[in-house]
Amino acid sequence: MLQFRGQMLAVEGELGKLRDRLKEHEGSTPTRKLDPQAVVPSRWANRHPASFSTAEFARLKQDIELAGGNVQPISVRVLIDQPGRYEIVFGHRRHRACSELGIPVLATIDTSAVSDHELFSAMDRENRERADLSPYEQGTMYRRALDEKLYPSNRRLAEALGVSHTWVANVLLVADLPAPVVECFRSPLEIQHRHAKSIASALETDRKGVLRRAEKLRAQERPKAAAAVVAALIGTANEAAETAHQPLEVDGRQVGRWSRDGAGRLMVQIEAAHLNDDRHLAVLKSIAAALKV
Repeated sequence: MLQFRGQMLAVEGELGKLRDRLKEHEGSTPTRKLDPQAVVPSRWANRHPASFSTAEFARLKQDIELAGGNVQPISVRVLIDQPGRYEIVFGHRRHRACSELGIPVLATIDTSAVSDHELFSAMDRENRERADLSPYEQGTMYRRALDEKLYPSNRRLAEALGVSHTWVANVLLVADLPAPVVECFRSPLEIQHRHAKSIASALETDRKGVLRRAEKLRAQERPKAAAAVVAALIGTANEAAETAHQPLEVDGRQVGRWSRDGAGRLMVQIEAAHLNDDRHLAVLKSIAAALKV
């Protein structure tokens, strides 16, 4: 009897130790190694395919391979209607690297009911803290959320995420560029806020002209620098190719100057001292007469 009692006391002691150890982990999120094939990208996934072919992604993949797996876990939520499957909250690149390497992905599993708003906010916060998402990808993520009515307006989206309205407007400006314009760049990941601002301004004043130049640019060898693409799209590349001003002389006297731009347009400037109302009309009539076929 005494022996049995002693055994019970020993068991109770072990149980007490286990309870204390469990308290240390109270509130923590379970972490497991998952089959990458059982994990699906979020519907708000914001990574452009080009981001998986960069030197930065190659280094990440190599680091994960050398470590035998991703040291920093990704975050996933349980798919209620698909037992045994999970949706990524954040960590799409780490998941992609493990999938390509054919190794399990370490993940923290949020078993609570994570709403779309909570998932979107967590993904956005993680990306901004890591500062590794391009303006195009960030803008595309915001545009998808707005189009699918996750947020009713730009302002509500900015307030929910704790970012400035200007930041939201800037990245949306990049994401909302017409597809023919985006395709002129080697990768949309290269497009910065300042590029989009210049192009958007040109689209407002001469949309047909910008889209026409975009079609020509896509048919040619693309410039290497994003700034060169912008210059070609908004027409400043042609302006840079403008010929030097040539003197305009009459009877040996310089009365003005002329030049031709990269598009072949002729520009004539005549000094005001050589123009009165009568001469002004005469010059216009002479030009009109010269242009008659």
